Amino acid sequence: MYHPTTRVLAVLALLQSHGRMTGAEMARRLEVNIRTLRRYITMLQDVGIPIIAERGRNGSYELTANYKLPPLMFTNDEAIALSIGLMTARHLGLAEAVRAIESAQAKLEQVMPPALKEQIQALTETVTLDLNAIPMESPGNVLLLMSSAAQLQRRVHIRYRSHADNATERDLEPYGLVFRQGCWYVVGYCVLRHGLRSFRLDRVEQVELTDTRFDRPAQFDALTHIIQSVATLPRQFDFEVLLKTDLRTAQREVFAVLGILEPVEGGLLMHGSTDDLDWLARMMAGLSFDFVVHKPDELSTAVRKRAESLLEMLLPPNP
Repeated sequence: MYHPTTRVLAVLALLQSHGRMTGAEMARRLEVNIRTLRRYITMLQDVGIPIIAERGRNGSYELTANYKLPPLMFTNDEAIALSIGLMTARHLGLAEAVRAIESAQAKLEQVMPPALKEQIQALTETVTLDLNAIPMESPGNVLLLMSSAAQLQRRVHIRYRSHADNATERDLEPYGLVFRQGCWYVVGYCVLRHGLRSFRLDRVEQVELTDTRFDRPAQFDALTHIIQSVATLPRQFDFEVLLKTDLRTAQREVFAVLGILEPVEGGLLMHGSTDDLDWLARMMAGLSFDFVVHKPDELSTAVRKRAESLLEMLLPPNP
């Protein structure tokens, strides 16, 4: 149930984000009638908010042009959501953002009621976010420039140092950015290699925005590309395993880096590659559903050894 003051502030937020709006649309969004909406508008005008009202059957409201809004005000739930968001941001590896995050949290706490401030402090002191990886630091200016280039659909010229410590310069058409497994990636068309490539942002030594434009593929999924790229990297052993379960269960239990899931009769076919079959066997031993190893034979042997090891843990020692 909304408090009237909350609805008054919601009116201000709607005008700020949408510009001109009809009274009917605002009333619908606030779940009030037109008469109540007019009362809220009058309350805002009485405290000095310059709202222009256009009378008539389809009357509308808008803020005076160039009006500077008062400081932002948040509900308790919004303040909690912002605090959790700032906690998460600390794990994203943005070196330049650390001080900004601390400053934003301090400013947020300054305007909180004492009871809410205590709740937020309890969150920050007792909640730990495990993102399953130690993030690599990624220069914030590289992230911002890459995201701008992707939005504007303009090429960038980068200097990139590979894992093997080889430096190259190339033009890139960035399609999207991804944060995964503690690292930031940019995915796009590499002009040097004439194909789709991904690059870790912490290895981008220099980036410059160019005037050359490109057309970004519609509905491009950068995260899916990163997952598939990692899962299909060439390694010593190619494997193929039939998982006897549904897609939702498999996605919940199988690490995305293990392999690609393909729906087939009787379940899902997982195929990929690995350098460590014993590690893969240990991962598969923890699955809650049955599976059948199609290839290689070495993986079948590794799974059998793992099963025998687990069985020995259950059997009492021989007298």
